[in-house]
Amino acid sequence: MRYVVPVVLVLVAIIHALPLVGVTGGARLASLYGIADMDANLEILLRHRAVLFGLLAAFLAFAAFKPELHGLALLGATISVATFLAIALTTGGYGPAVATVVKVDVVAVLLLAAGWFGHLARSPAP
Repeated sequence: MRYVVPVVLVLVAIIHALPLVGVTGGARLASLYGIADMDANLEILLRHRAVLFGLLAAFLAFAAFKPELHGLALLGATISVATFLAIALTTGGYGPAVATVVKVDVVAVLLLAAGWFGHLARSPAP
């Protein structure tokens, strides 16, 4: 049980690090998200999003080895994944590339559920 949270955090960090390649430019972003016609505004926003995902991934990986940060890291990752899924599922109409992101985030939610279980099972009762 002791390794559940660190393993979950590392796996979810990897998932969050994947979009980081989008910081390199519009062509990579277009292939990541299936966007055929991207203007400069959308490219700027998505490249910035890639940087933020990279920062979150770095924090999750760091926190995996700091038990005192497990709860905060799980919370941050859960908020990230849950809000994306909520927005995608309530908006709908997305293409195959975003559908892949949705599927990966469903896997991340399942991992995070296991992480929360491991974290709460190890935490002392108040």
